[in-house]
Amino acid sequence: MLDQPPSPSDVDDPLGEPDRVSPRSLTLSVGMLGTALLLAVLVILPVPYAISSPGPTRDVLGSHEGTPLIEVSGAETFDSTGALRLTTVSGTGGPGFPSSVVGVVEGWLSGSAVVQPVELLYPPDRSQDEIDESNEAEMVSSQENAAVAALTELGYEVPATLVVAGAVEGSDAEGKVEEGDVIVALDGTAVPDYQGLIGQLDQVEPGTTVVLTVRRHGQAVDIPIVTGEKDDGRAQIGVFIDPTFDMPVDITISIDDIGGPSAGAMFALGIVDKLTAQDEANGVDIAGTGTIDVTGEIGPIGGIRQKLAGATRDGAAWFLAPAANCDEVVGFVPDGLRVVRVETLHEAREAITAIGAGTADDLPTCR
Repeated sequence: MLDQPPSPSDVDDPLGEPDRVSPRSLTLSVGMLGTALLLAVLVILPVPYAISSPGPTRDVLGSHEGTPLIEVSGAETFDSTGALRLTTVSGTGGPGFPSSVVGVVEGWLSGSAVVQPVELLYPPDRSQDEIDESNEAEMVSSQENAAVAALTELGYEVPATLVVAGAVEGSDAEGKVEEGDVIVALDGTAVPDYQGLIGQLDQVEPGTTVVLTVRRHGQAVDIPIVTGEKDDGRAQIGVFIDPTFDMPVDITISIDDIGGPSAGAMFALGIVDKLTAQDEANGVDIAGTGTIDVTGEIGPIGGIRQKLAGATRDGAAWFLAPAANCDEVVGFVPDGLRVVRVETLHEAREAITAIGAGTADDLPTCR
């Protein structure tokens, strides 16, 4: 007996109509597509958080993209080994560089990044251009301070013209000094440079009246001023000074992609190293950070924990940290990195010399 031929419904028809999609499958597909689109939007959607993470480091004794970071003319220089690394922080969340959801989550999970509300780092009324200009100005000032401090540490005299830029509001100098006055003496003693002025003020008790002599329109003018007190307890005259330095050695620092004042201490150490026959670092990779003023005082900076992580990532074995940042250092030092606490350029110079000589075990650290 012959089999019956199959009915048309039993045969696959490639030209026939496809099976109908069920309402449940359609709802599921639309839901998945919507979820995917939502996730994609969330990935790129700016969020009101700033992320600070370890930035690049630069060896101030070396070059970047073929250009030496420090160049000296007018004095003999010496080759160095090892590295003196300035450290930086990379950030998102500022104007023109918004943070994303993914970046924030990665920051929260990272052991070296910090996530904060954006307004804590970036004032809402400042544009990116204004922030960049401020950072650039701080870097230029930091480089000049580093050069003056380094040359002074090495025994050079660095004369300066101390021009008054204004008076601190509420100080006794307000209404007495004028913009453009040139400071020439304090209590009858000539002031040849900025360090001399600071040194004389260090001998004055806050609240004492001093006589500031300025050159105004070609005439000497004596101005009695009741001194105020700085945060560190030292006396101050309440005058903003815009010094012009007469540098005995020409020093050029080239670094275009980094702003702010926090590289000052490392630039000063780099200048000292280049101008001395002794190879202070002596093959050791040393990183660090800190602002510096013309007297050689090293001040605190932001992002110390990110800088510690960046230093370790790039191979540093030692890190010079400003004493004022020690409370942020304790408990956050990466394995393999040793931290030295410094307050002045002279201390930092002695520290890198001891590290290079292998006698650094007793250097002060953050506790």
